[in-house]
Amino acid sequence: MRDTLYVINPNSSQAVTAGIDAAMEPLRRAGGPRIECVTLADGPPGVQTQQDVDRAALSVLRFAQEHQDKAAGFVTACFSDPGLHMLRELPGVLSLGISECGALTAMTLGQRFGVVAILQGSIGRHWRTWGAMGITQRVAGEVAIGRGVTELTDREATLSAMIAAGKRLRDEHGANVLVMGCAGMAAYRAPLQDATGLPVVEPTQAAASMALGRIQLDW
Repeated sequence: MRDTLYVINPNSSQAVTAGIDAAMEPLRRAGGPRIECVTLADGPPGVQTQQDVDRAALSVLRFAQEHQDKAAGFVTACFSDPGLHMLRELPGVLSLGISECGALTAMTLGQRFGVVAILQGSIGRHWRTWGAMGITQRVAGEVAIGRGVTELTDREATLSAMIAAGKRLRDEHGANVLVMGCAGMAAYRAPLQDATGLPVVEPTQAAASMALGRIQLDW
């Protein structure tokens, strides 16, 4: 029975998966599709380079193939959307990526969105995504906070860096909505929104919300 929305953390960090699972809690409903957040133990510790993305993509595909019979859908919970287009080649499978869905949601909330990126090296990959989507004119810019996946557990330092990046995107780049450029950071959404005065999109919540709507409408 296909009754589970799998939200896949493509890296091997249980702490990141815990953050993703917390982000899903407001979306869980009695009688709705079951939301299961999973860690790929064979994934890289963090998806930070193109090599990490390519390695993670194969792990995502293997997981999807092994769970296809139970899946109402898959969400790839990494801002580089590893494996997304391979999953879309699986027949009859709903597959969404958080980068794509985060951007699409942001464009319903403002004219130009800014991305609070994690590392500077990720920004080029993100721009390739915006170019492929044909939305570069809607991207105000990206600012990296300079913290790797393992450093994101320091809540105070991470939030401080995100607020500084968000204010730069607002004041220097003209962003009127922000997208968090990493999964598992829902706990920072409200304080970042309060500090900047801008709507903030947590991309895993955006992707899961889209997936749940499509599942329930049988699209």
